[in-house]
Amino acid sequence: MKTFFIEKEIKYIGSQLAPHWIYKNFNILGDAIVAFVGEVDVNLSEMVDIEDVINNEPIYSKKMLNFIIEQFNLPLEQMVCLQRLFVSIIKEVLEEYGAVVKRDGDDLFFDNRKLSVSIATKSTTSCLIHTALNIIKEGAPIDASDITELGIKDVQKLANEIMKKYADEIESIKNACYKVRGV
Repeated sequence: MKTFFIEKEIKYIGSQLAPHWIYKNFNILGDAIVAFVGEVDVNLSEMVDIEDVINNEPIYSKKMLNFIIEQFNLPLEQMVCLQRLFVSIIKEVLEEYGAVVKRDGDDLFFDNRKLSVSIATKSTTSCLIHTALNIIKEGAPIDASDITELGIKDVQKLANEIMKKYADEIESIKNACYKVRGV
């Protein structure tokens, strides 16, 4: 699993959650996770979560720490499990910073306010996850919290810690599969 922090700001509009977006834009082939900072403005026409479309709930945040994960040769149900693992890893890392964060499914909350967004989906060639943490909560259409409230200032350091833990976990899962014999 390759990791990469994109230093330029990117406005996430939903179209980035597409097969080979990481490869086409950053020349990273195969299973990968990338992180970047930017505004998030996902209109209903780009929404992957049908429930949010039905409820007329577009996503907006002035600034978020975004992660896009692409993994190949997986069924959607397994990717949803990996999404939950990824969100749990984020929670674990934030707790290492001293934050008290609650996880409910694929959502994180701080002080009973939503800190994150996350979705997993399947494309024609891969499975994808987009997860993002608020950096600036002002302007969000819901009662939100942000990582600055947790005292986190070095967003790139946080992103790299999260990506490394996820990549290490994926490698550990693969090694656990490789080392056993069938019965």
